[in-house]
Amino acid sequence: MTLRFGVVGTGAIGREHINRITNSLSGGKIVAVTDVNQDSAKQTVEQYQLDAVVYPDDKTLIADENVDVVVVTSWGPAHEATVLAAVEAGKYVFCEKPLATTAEGCMRIVEAEMKQGKKLVQVGFMRRYDSGYVQLKEAIDKGEIGQPLMVRAVHRNPEVPESYVTEMAVVDTLIHEIDALHWLVNDDYKSVQVVFPRKTKYAHDKVQDPQLFTIETNSGIVMNVEVFVNCKYGYDIQCEVIGEDGVAYLPEFPSVVTRKNGKLSSNILQDWKYRFMESYDVEIQDFIDSVVKNGEPQGPTSWDGYIAAVTADACVKAQNTGEKEAITLQEKPAFYRKDAVCETVN
Repeated sequence: MTLRFGVVGTGAIGREHINRITNSLSGGKIVAVTDVNQDSAKQTVEQYQLDAVVYPDDKTLIADENVDVVVVTSWGPAHEATVLAAVEAGKYVFCEKPLATTAEGCMRIVEAEMKQGKKLVQVGFMRRYDSGYVQLKEAIDKGEIGQPLMVRAVHRNPEVPESYVTEMAVVDTLIHEIDALHWLVNDDYKSVQVVFPRKTKYAHDKVQDPQLFTIETNSGIVMNVEVFVNCKYGYDIQCEVIGEDGVAYLPEFPSVVTRKNGKLSSNILQDWKYRFMESYDVEIQDFIDSVVKNGEPQGPTSWDGYIAAVTADACVKAQNTGEKEAITLQEKPAFYRKDAVCETVN
């Protein structure tokens, strides 16, 4: 069986997904595309030599009976309406973050999906498919370090543009840790507090940088997460889980180590794309395989999208108040309680 994909949004990430589905992965075919910029959609069809229909909007694309899966890679605020329409049409959906820009929007998608009686939606949190995170998750789940007590994580970028403002440290940057960390320790969040250390001279006027987030889970695990988006030296992702019996570390991204001129050195990545490029391939291939074999995607669910939205809202509030803010989730529906968490993905 070949899944027939319709892509809503032909910007950079949309084109990357089209390229991997067309040229790298198996079991999928692009049959339809659309974008608010129709020239972009047409150029994409020509660029990748697609046998695909260019539709004027997402609604007409979703209505195409030849489309099995809707890939949502449009502007974030447009995601909710497209995902809802696709779910209500009974189509599978792969949606890049955010699932919706509000917790209420995510819940509307959750409710629509439950009405369909099976999981249709996967959210593009690709870190669950990174080989390092998978290894770290396996170590925790196997009890190799005992019960987790604390987590220390780091998300550093060499620099960000002038358009990057303080709350984007949450909604664009920390959002990946928000999903990955609760998945790693299999525990929901309870509260968050934000501290702003001394501001780096490289940060422009509209962004406070760096930022430190202290997140507590329901079982009492304390997570300290640093977001530093003007660190200058490179793109650096770190994660350390401290347990009762030991400590587990996220593996460093592999790099040749050299001994030269009295120095022992290795390279540090400068671009996030190289750090997680393989994860995107594994993620989409797993989506295709699980839908074909099991009739449902097994990756991050609509409920995970809801968790991310609620937690991000609390983090932004904590940025503004400086106080410990509650992270209050609705009770998880039984529909989502048996979640696949990618342990078997390598």
